[in-house]
Amino acid sequence: MSRSLPYYHVDAFADRPFAGNQAAVMPLEQWLPDEVLQAIGEENNFAETAFVVPDESGEADWELRWFTPACEIRLCGHATLASGHVLMERARKTGGGERVVFRTREAGILEVRRAAAGYELALPAIPTERGEWDEAVALLGARPREVWLNSDRYGIYLFDSEEQVRTLAPDLRGLGALGDDQFICTAPGMQADVASRVFVPGAGVDEDSFTGSAHAALTHFWAARLGRDSFTAFQASKRGGYANCRLEGDRAWLGGSCATVVEGTFYLAG
Repeated sequence: MSRSLPYYHVDAFADRPFAGNQAAVMPLEQWLPDEVLQAIGEENNFAETAFVVPDESGEADWELRWFTPACEIRLCGHATLASGHVLMERARKTGGGERVVFRTREAGILEVRRAAAGYELALPAIPTERGEWDEAVALLGARPREVWLNSDRYGIYLFDSEEQVRTLAPDLRGLGALGDDQFICTAPGMQADVASRVFVPGAGVDEDSFTGSAHAALTHFWAARLGRDSFTAFQASKRGGYANCRLEGDRAWLGGSCATVVEGTFYLAG
């Protein structure tokens, strides 16, 4: 006998298929064992697979967890946006679907709501401070002008131009050996206010297509540098992805669209 689970493949922070970042979204009735969730994440082989179950705490609508092919992670933006998209589209059939609230294990309460450009996602704004990490800098392929670090494994490496960021060829194996940090390389943008590329090889994602959690750090960083609370951002990966970023108190609001590419059934033996 096999057990069937609902499965959605969504391109997040994309206004069309084959852009933005891919996520699998799998609504469950109850949690499966962690080793099964991890095996599904490995099988799907996306940067993240998001699992949601109805929340019983009264704090939120759903409980949310994220798994890369290698491990469970503390925060994922694009798979949260994708989850909100799936759940609101399902709820719209019964007259709802304007907002969904998630309870997470380490990132607190997250929210996705409909907006003019598709959706808005609220993440905790992630502050960074000026610092140094020579070992990481030596592996990036070019020397950044500034390094800004957060103790929770987020590092922003500021370059002078988008061209410099686009042509980086980092030592991914070396970066992965430093841990599951996000190496966020950024510069003033050409087609948006801000451009970036994000490498997370220690978590099984050599280069991410679009990284919501990195933009929670970039929103805090660039709002201060630009002297305004909102700006546009482009992640210059092969697939590319856009977001409207806004700093509001301790929240980073990221606006973007989603495209459902596949809706189907995942079969779990046993």
